[in-house]
Amino acid sequence: MDLKNVLLEKNNHVATITINRPSANSWNLGLMEDFEKAVNDVENDKNIRAIIITGAGEKCFSAGFDVSDAANAEKTASMGRTLWRRVDRFSKPVIAAINGHALGGGLELAMCCHFRIMTDNEQARIGLTELNLGIIPGWGGTQRLMMITGRAKALDMILFSQRLSAHEALEAGLVNEVVPAGKLIEKAMEFAEKMVARPPLAVSGVLKAMSAGIYEGVDAGLKVEAEMTEIVMKSMDAVEGFTAFIEKRQPKFKGE
Repeated sequence: MDLKNVLLEKNNHVATITINRPSANSWNLGLMEDFEKAVNDVENDKNIRAIIITGAGEKCFSAGFDVSDAANAEKTASMGRTLWRRVDRFSKPVIAAINGHALGGGLELAMCCHFRIMTDNEQARIGLTELNLGIIPGWGGTQRLMMITGRAKALDMILFSQRLSAHEALEAGLVNEVVPAGKLIEKAMEFAEKMVARPPLAVSGVLKAMSAGIYEGVDAGLKVEAEMTEIVMKSMDAVEGFTAFIEKRQPKFKGE
């Protein structure tokens, strides 16, 4: 697969997608197209059970849309909205390893990930700063930030283009954990490895049910929950889980 702006690595059951467009990892059409290829790849790879998304370098996870690519703004924005929604509804757990600034579309992508781990770099800031340019967050930020932090905090952040430090983001519930910069990928990988040890079908079922509830309402979420319950109860993973419990050992799930 030919990728110029994204690095894709696979280690056992974990895939790492690195946004690699120095110096700010900002989104132009080329990066968006490469990111779509990487997302397609890890979604279709049955061996991959968890995904880490991070940025190259120590400065930026992603600084958002690249205004120098304004000629492609409409297409890039449309792809961004579609891809961010796919990440948000991914049936495999996605972890954002926020290695630096996550601003605008960069934070909007991080918020789509199921978990967010951020560097304790004192210079790193995250925020939706679009109003400084006279525009609004357009890749899902008005909705997802509100769902994560509550409406009042989200309005404060968006309307005043606030940039939070890692510890302020942790206090606001915007990130799950803050770790030393040199340990960020290691910590993200440790978390991903714990995740891939969980039963893949059951993990996918939980993610699908929650996504349906968020996007389609509680009744839809409950319907998917019931459907996935029926599937997992007939799975070999369920047999392994119950057998391991009786035999007092750790289960070894295969996603079957």
